[in-house]
Amino acid sequence: MFAVSAAHNKENTQMIHFLTHDSADNVGVAVVDITAGADCTGRNLANNEPLKAHVAENIPLGHKLALKDFAIGDTVTKYGCDIGKVVQPIKAGQHVHTHNLKTKRWA
Repeated sequence: MFAVSAAHNKENTQMIHFLTHDSADNVGVAVVDITAGADCTGRNLANNEPLKAHVAENIPLGHKLALKDFAIGDTVTKYGCDIGKVVQPIKAGQHVHTHNLKTKRWA
């Protein structure tokens, strides 16, 4: 189920594994299933900036990848918006989901 290829496409450009949508984003969104231990390439869609991340855990397609270390209480930003607060420490490269991130809406 999880596989990341080191292969390049026909134009000899690197495969994109995750995206950010705003320069303020501190998580990326996986555009493929990513296997723990993979060195991945991402792209910021706002400014076309290339990004790199070493993935510590399996990240399913569509899920979030931490691009920095987070402490409890830190804010996670996706699409340039506050999407919640960290409830368990998260290291760069780890999966960000409901087990370590909660909305502030009902806090």
